[in-house]
Amino acid sequence: MNLIINLIVYLVVFGLIWWLISLLPLPAPVAQIVRVLFIVLLILIVLSVFGILPGGYLPPIRL
Repeated sequence: MNLIINLIVYLVVFGLIWWLISLLPLPAPVAQIVRVLFIVLLILIVLSVFGILPGGYLPPIRL
């Protein structure tokens, strides 16, 4: 259960950051690079929450 809560919290924070970045008036090439980096980060978050990749950089959330 704690695993699901961690994943939900990380995805909500990730979504809020994505939304704030999307409000910036970035040129098209920079926006494309930022979009690719966010997708890679999303994949890393999901894989590290489920323990497939070591996610020492993601702090555990204690409720």
